[in-house]
Amino acid sequence: MKKLKEFLTANRHFFILLYYFVILFGYQLLNKYTVPKYYMYHPIDRYIPFVPIMVVPYVFWYILITASLIYLGFTCKKDFYRLALFMFGGMTLCYIIFILFPNGQNLRPVITETNIFTTIITFIYTLDNPTNSAPSMHVIDTMAVYIALRKNEKLSKIKILQTTSAIVTILIIMSTVMIKQHSILDVMYGLLMSLVLYIMIYRIPYHKFKFAAKKEAQQQV
Repeated sequence: MKKLKEFLTANRHFFILLYYFVILFGYQLLNKYTVPKYYMYHPIDRYIPFVPIMVVPYVFWYILITASLIYLGFTCKKDFYRLALFMFGGMTLCYIIFILFPNGQNLRPVITETNIFTTIITFIYTLDNPTNSAPSMHVIDTMAVYIALRKNEKLSKIKILQTTSAIVTILIIMSTVMIKQHSILDVMYGLLMSLVLYIMIYRIPYHKFKFAAKKEAQQQV
């Protein structure tokens, strides 16, 4: 019990992941009750083929997210917090957008083939209604991991890892439209939100604001 207590104390930052249950509850609620008023479609969508095998990188997303959070949680708390803020902050913003701008898509094909890939896609379609698609949370979380791995001091020096990360990121983003879970518009909005989150989390020097506030307080004294 003592060792368990010490472990939990040393790794209490992992408790932030409990917010995932709030995210999951919100997802289930919106997935069940959202009635789309706006449908995402761009002429480019008609030229994007339905490629069942692309469900592999789509599903690999879950492994990538989990592995990245665990690794950074045990090796770099700063990067862990930034990744968690990027992901959870992004998904929370998405839920607000879904409420204010209830949307969906009508791109899913009638699946006639029967193989392992189409079976998985059919299962995904069953669990996930074609609603709340823009912006794509799949894209946002993928970009969150990609940026976190690039910004990590240790991992940024491993070129093969960075190259692999870039390829996996591209494949996951491509998979969202190639298994017809998203419109190209969803991807674009997801990338745009990722850019905003990146600037807010990684580029704004908040420490300078703290320093300025501290300096001003000292001058007042």
